[in-house]
Amino acid sequence: MKKTQYLAALAFLALGLSGCSKFSAKNNSKPLVTMNLALRGGTYADVVKRFVPEFERTHNVHCNIIEFSEDDLHTKVAENASAEIGDYDFCMVDSSWKAEYMAKGVLANLKDYGYDLDDDIIPATKAVCYSGEGLYLAPYYGNVTVLLYSTLLVKEAGYTAEQLQSLEDILEICRFAKKRHNFGFMYRGDTENNIVVDFLPILLSCGGWVVDADNRPTVNTPEFKRAMDVYLELIETGRAAKKDDVIAAIANKSGTMCVGWPGWYTPTRNSSMDYVALTGKFDKDGEPHNANIYGVWTIGVPQNSQFKEYGAKLVEFLMDSENQKKSISKGGVPCRYSSLRDDPEILKNYPEYKVVCKALESGVYRPTMVRWNDFYTILGKRMRMIFDGERSVEAGLKEAQAELDAAFAE
Repeated sequence: MKKTQYLAALAFLALGLSGCSKFSAKNNSKPLVTMNLALRGGTYADVVKRFVPEFERTHNVHCNIIEFSEDDLHTKVAENASAEIGDYDFCMVDSSWKAEYMAKGVLANLKDYGYDLDDDIIPATKAVCYSGEGLYLAPYYGNVTVLLYSTLLVKEAGYTAEQLQSLEDILEICRFAKKRHNFGFMYRGDTENNIVVDFLPILLSCGGWVVDADNRPTVNTPEFKRAMDVYLELIETGRAAKKDDVIAAIANKSGTMCVGWPGWYTPTRNSSMDYVALTGKFDKDGEPHNANIYGVWTIGVPQNSQFKEYGAKLVEFLMDSENQKKSISKGGVPCRYSSLRDDPEILKNYPEYKVVCKALESGVYRPTMVRWNDFYTILGKRMRMIFDGERSVEAGLKEAQAELDAAFAE
């Protein structure tokens, strides 16, 4: 009798606990549908996989997870959009693919399935998610550029993290490091994409951008030339290297700083490296600009999915504020104030999220254009020629502008 009562009490407790969740559990034994999830492999997929079992239980579905490299994910989802019945019911989308995916009709309007973004999500991260009145993406993983630096070399230059306020400060520290026979500014010179992306925060801090309001190329401008001149001064203090070599150089105090990403390194109390958000100031008393570049991974639902309503439910489930808090211990980086700014327990364990929040607040998405890959390839090649001394700034940017104008002529 006692055993029966004990089991009954346990059952009642379990029922009560399940009822506390916004996403209440279902009792159906056979899954209603099988969903295919196209995910970016690595940490991004790992964070989603943490929640899949709970979603399967609460919505009585089975999720088949397919992990891709970045390039394969981009291609597979885009190519599958022409099929009458799609292979995928949920997908991760790099923000730079948004224009292409919209042009090809890849994505479903999440508002049609009752989902919209709430006010807890950092406003600027929402910009790429909407098109007209429709919502096609949700900002799931808050990747954004920061200034990664050697704590020792910055200290020896007479600076604290709070004093890293402008390009002028960065250049002064890097010059100091070079005089000490260290490398100053490190940058990734291995691909055209990395060459351009590492430069964009400098360009924004000089008040420039790569396109105008109509998405027309604007690289042969006074602001762009000023930024290139500053950048040449910066890279003259250091050198180009691949990502891992850049990180290693700063970690072992042979390099001073670089434009990096929070996912590259997690600072601890005794770290040799740390990072700050870029202020977008050219000089100490200058005007701040939004100068941190988004690498946000978004999530959405393919238009040709048979199970769009379930795909939208998964977006809502993953974007839930409490679930996003839980994702942090698995490597997640939410774009939410409740996760990055407002929870003392999270900040106690992840104090670097204050910096991430600040960077996300002042972030900028890369241009929303179908052929962004072609754009950065053309620009990156000309920038490389300038760096290598094969072209002057004036000649290189003039050639880049002409080539981009021809390639993107309407």
